[in-house]
Amino acid sequence: MQFCDDCGSMMMAEDDRMVCTNCGAASERDREREDEFVTTESQTDDEVIESDENANFEGKPKATDVVCDECGTQEAWYTLKQTASADEPPTRFFKCTECGHRWRGYN
Repeated sequence: MQFCDDCGSMMMAEDDRMVCTNCGAASERDREREDEFVTTESQTDDEVIESDENANFEGKPKATDVVCDECGTQEAWYTLKQTASADEPPTRFFKCTECGHRWRGYN
């Protein structure tokens, strides 16, 4: 992903140039660095981490090291979100696989 030097917005490829999606600034396309980039077209749903509180947790990774306060089940789907500064561990958001109760865990 390349960001605009003028405004910091994401740039998109147009022919042999990179064009800012916000201000329209353009720069030469650096073909040597393109192998380092991962585009959203090549990502699969398995690589996407849901961070929305209302996210559909079903099919996400499961944690077995937790206990639901509502029903006592020891299995829950979870997602991760960085809610504090970068030097702090991420927050895990859980949804019970049995009753659907939601809670968050801090590492």
